[in-house]
Amino acid sequence: MYKLKRDIRGKDIDNMMRENPIGIMDSGMGGISVLREITRLLPHEDYIFYGDSKNAPYGSRTTEEIYELTAHVVEDMLDRGVKAVVIACNTASSAAGKRLREKYPQLPIIAIEPALKPAVINCPGGRVLVLATEATLRETKFATLMEAWKDRAEIIKMPLPGLPEFVERGELDSPELRKFLMGHFNKLEGKRVDGVVLGCTHYPFVRRVISELFNNEVKIFDGAAGTARQLRRRLYARNLLNPSSEPGHITWLNSSDDPGMLELSKKLYDIRLD
Repeated sequence: MYKLKRDIRGKDIDNMMRENPIGIMDSGMGGISVLREITRLLPHEDYIFYGDSKNAPYGSRTTEEIYELTAHVVEDMLDRGVKAVVIACNTASSAAGKRLREKYPQLPIIAIEPALKPAVINCPGGRVLVLATEATLRETKFATLMEAWKDRAEIIKMPLPGLPEFVERGELDSPELRKFLMGHFNKLEGKRVDGVVLGCTHYPFVRRVISELFNNEVKIFDGAAGTARQLRRRLYARNLLNPSSEPGHITWLNSSDDPGMLELSKKLYDIRLD
């Protein structure tokens, strides 16, 4: 284990690490929506999924708090010998992705971002609603992304504090959830929406409800598939793709003391989102 840590932190990763697992972290269980896309694309890899439910939600925390929490999880994954890390949380990616890449330049770190680009491209001249946490929408990373695409569509930012907690409870469709969402969507005052960006990895678990509340007339985008493709590109470039032809294995970890969190994680992984 020490040699793996030393190689990742200070030297080039060699081919001996191709069979090591990929670490995927989230502020809770939202990143399981990203894990699903990754395992679909890379079924022969082994994975460690770490949900930091004990400290969720990240979205209402300061940037420094989010960085410290994310860095702690990444450090734990390095101790477990991962060959790459996916930050499957838009909030953590915005607050910590760049700094962690600088800290661990030899470690492939893939950070998710809101799928604003494909949304604007597919809704030219239309109105795109970006649903995300307060922290994601306030960070420089999203501001830069929005600046690059603001002339191609009308972009509306809408923070949804409290929505990740519904997913963390396994509450994916209920009168309370629908009331919560409509309380925010009513602020649009009847304006037509052409595209919706799910800018938090918890949100795809309520994709169907969001679509229904817009009468199934909007295009919905999230960054999971793009993140999976970027991971594959980075592993291929470093010759780190697992050569095995056997199905991979997922190790489930969660910072919460509640054993039900691991069972809920597996349940969320298995449900259909489409």
